[in-house]
Amino acid sequence: MVDEELDAALSRAGAVLIEGPKACGKTATAKRRANSVVHIDADPAVSAQMAVDPSLVLEGEVPRLLDEWQLQPRLWDAVRREVDERSRRGQFILTGSTAPASDARRHSGAGRFARLRMRTMTLAESADGDAAVSLRRLLSGEAPRQGAAPLDFDGLLTRMAVGGWRVDGVNVVALPSLGK
Repeated sequence: MVDEELDAALSRAGAVLIEGPKACGKTATAKRRANSVVHIDADPAVSAQMAVDPSLVLEGEVPRLLDEWQLQPRLWDAVRREVDERSRRGQFILTGSTAPASDARRHSGAGRFARLRMRTMTLAESADGDAAVSLRRLLSGEAPRQGAAPLDFDGLLTRMAVGGWRVDGVNVVALPSLGK
């Protein structure tokens, strides 16, 4: 569901920062839109490139995904400068589960970065429900409709307990009965 939001963010800003908890799908979502990827946490060339010239890490087809960018906090300002230089939208996607140290000094990113907040999956995304009832449509004035509830009481309690997380690439559904 966040793919539309990412497309919109890429069309309005030079870089998009995707934030959210670990394992919510930030990297997987970004990879579907990126034309090149650098894994800051796994690519051994990154440290050497950062020592010589941080803009070397930014070279590649756009949008370029900088996964776990916060491990090299200097990338923020390098991306900002590159966005200014290129003066084009949709250049970079930055993902990371943690923020850089609070003492890291960097530009706010205003006018260059769009921020996208990801959360865990919705019932529709996990195939435990459908999008027959949509808060977005309700707020835009569409009349409410009754949706079918594919989960029974225990199923709803289980989903509430585990949230929208996935474990080992599959939905978490094997909890003991919580109801009754």
